[in-house]
Amino acid sequence: MKPSDSKKPRIAVLVSGGGRSLVNLCEKIEAGELDCEIALVLSDRGEIRALDHARERGIDSVVLPRKDFESDDSFSRAVFAEIEGREAEFVVLAGFLRLLLIPEPWLGRAINIHPALLPAFGGQGYWGDRVHRAVLKEGAPVTGCTVHYVTNEYDAGPIVLQRSIEVAPTTDQHELAARVFEEEKLALPEAIRMHLAGEVFWRDGQAVCR
Repeated sequence: MKPSDSKKPRIAVLVSGGGRSLVNLCEKIEAGELDCEIALVLSDRGEIRALDHARERGIDSVVLPRKDFESDDSFSRAVFAEIEGREAEFVVLAGFLRLLLIPEPWLGRAINIHPALLPAFGGQGYWGDRVHRAVLKEGAPVTGCTVHYVTNEYDAGPIVLQRSIEVAPTTDQHELAARVFEEEKLALPEAIRMHLAGEVFWRDGQAVCR
């Protein structure tokens, strides 16, 4: 798909799984609640539901398997080549499980959604139900989700916003995951809106709010 003539900000969404956050963003855009367009959906895995969602909506999609590249650096350069080829200006990691190395010009132009209140329960290996099981095992009274700028380390970038819930009365990780995802559905579109509106931005390795 060629870049459109739309003046709306163009974003790339990176995925590795079912694409629930992608669908949520599409619905927010279609409802006029998020003023941007999705220029590209990129995955490190083929045959995932997120790609079906992209195709159903006519969104350009690309699969770049990590195993096809020698290093994180070569993989990341290929990812950003695809992003820049669609003239996207902002990147959203929405359930993207691979380490992505951010080129200098893109620092502060990529965000990630994580299903916990960072810095707790973050880092390599903490994703999906693994996070929620850890929260329950620890007996944490509060959890939630975090949107943060992406750096070259898992879940370590400056925080844009967080939403929290009380863990009780959750009984298992699946129930907790469902409750946290309801917060993610609010947090991720709001973080995108804030960034595109200039209400939050990257400065010297920090997230700065106006």
